[in-house]
Amino acid sequence: MRFSEIPYERPDIPAVVEEGRKLIEKAAHAASGEEQFAIHQEIWKKLYHVMTMYTIAQIRRDGDVTNAFYEEEKEYYDQKMPEVEALTDEYNKVLFKTPFRAYMEEKLGAVAFRSMELAMKAFDEKLIPLMQEENALATRYSKLIASASVDWEGEELNLSLLQKYMKASDRDTRKKAWDKFSAFFEGKQDEIDEIYDLMVKNRTAQARLLGFENYIDMGYCRMNRNSYTKEDIASLREQIKKTFVPFASQMHERRRERLGVDSLTYYDAGVYFKQGDPAPTGTPQEILESGRKMYSEMSEETRDFFNMMMDWELFDVFGRKNKATGGYMTEISDYGVPFIFANFNGTSGDVDVITHECGHAFQYYVSAKDPIPEHNRYLTMETAEIHSMSMEFFAEPWIELFFGEKGNDYRQMHLEDAIAFVPYGTMVDEFQHIVYGNPDMTPKERRDAWKQLEKEYWPHLDITGCGFMEKGAYWQRQHHIFELPFYYIDYVLAQLCAFQFKIKMDKDHGAAWADYMKLCKMSASRFYPELLKEARLNVPFEQGCISKIVEEIRKKLDL
Repeated sequence: MRFSEIPYERPDIPAVVEEGRKLIEKAAHAASGEEQFAIHQEIWKKLYHVMTMYTIAQIRRDGDVTNAFYEEEKEYYDQKMPEVEALTDEYNKVLFKTPFRAYMEEKLGAVAFRSMELAMKAFDEKLIPLMQEENALATRYSKLIASASVDWEGEELNLSLLQKYMKASDRDTRKKAWDKFSAFFEGKQDEIDEIYDLMVKNRTAQARLLGFENYIDMGYCRMNRNSYTKEDIASLREQIKKTFVPFASQMHERRRERLGVDSLTYYDAGVYFKQGDPAPTGTPQEILESGRKMYSEMSEETRDFFNMMMDWELFDVFGRKNKATGGYMTEISDYGVPFIFANFNGTSGDVDVITHECGHAFQYYVSAKDPIPEHNRYLTMETAEIHSMSMEFFAEPWIELFFGEKGNDYRQMHLEDAIAFVPYGTMVDEFQHIVYGNPDMTPKERRDAWKQLEKEYWPHLDITGCGFMEKGAYWQRQHHIFELPFYYIDYVLAQLCAFQFKIKMDKDHGAAWADYMKLCKMSASRFYPELLKEARLNVPFEQGCISKIVEEIRKKLDL
């Protein structure tokens, strides 16, 4: 079946909630562990169907943000999904106290019950009005960013399509594109400040209703931090400032010399070669076909996976007007298949979709066969991002399929870009801790805090002349800060694990792939530190891990 043929029908969520409550009542009086498990499966079958319809509506709405039908569906889910969360919370409370807990824990795993506990800590029905408001604010931000229409030499571009010119080989072209990018955000700054201020106050109000001091601890519960703490993350940030930022600064200095410029300005960000960064040699359709060849040769499992993705038309990756910005992999639960959404724009980022997002999709394809859905449902993001970021490195032997004679340039750029990301991702995380730890800050105080963090994490960058950045507003382009608070450090944790896979695969590719497959198949069946141990990876926030990674990667760059 093709994605376009999958039928969509709005679920009657009030009816689902009513049916669900009847099943919860049965669950509360189950006579055996076997009966409890059967009811559990029935409840989640109903919930997965709601999630499936929600996901289909989201994908089709993101494919055309002007589609009135799916925009109305999005508004419906913004209002009704908190009711589904309330039902889930009600069921979790029953399951958590079941007299057949040992039986159910053996079936579902300890991770599931710890994750349920965190979910219950972060939810109460009295939050529903605030959650509905939070959803509406996230939608408002998303629509605002998607509405961007930049005039580029007579062509109207959205922010995703403008990226191609922001990384052009010609420096004047880059500056012009960056200035248009900056002008859009400067023109929307007051509104974005207002949206974020309302979000911070909303989330803080939710946290305090549940007895939290602020949103930080509640945010950690929502992110299902089930095996490490904010103190562990604070330790990670300090290690990165002390060890990784100086290393990244050295890399940026060599990049500056390679570009032949006096200083690295804002419009040199993400540019690695004076003659231009490597770009895909083929058309968007040819990139997909090159992906098919690569995954066909990588392994039997990846071959079957990619063929299924193509046959089911589970990609929406071609850039077009009125399409939402960004990219993601999501799951269509009823069908057990992933879906990849992105915006090809002629840059190397198009290939990153075929590696990064397909890493997510491949892991879901592998683990969806697990008869216990909880092993997928409670997968934490810092683990999920290892699958995607490591796949970027596992794809390197086939990279000439996409870049031709510029394959080595891409490999160098990819490694350096991954290094450059770590300080940025950590800065985003520290910013959010500052903001939610001090929820009464004014918008200007938030922007001033970001400016100070840029000095600590980006000492190499000259932002002179970029009004957007000079006002400390660069973070306003990062949708995770608005829609998924505290998510971004997961990318950092994962990148540090992906570096470890890179180091391993360069020494023994077969052994590294075996460890990667083991990690994919384990999904969320174990806690994060245990998963890493089984895959022979070091936990990033443990002392000394960052230093070891830097030492090995430094050798590869000959720094």
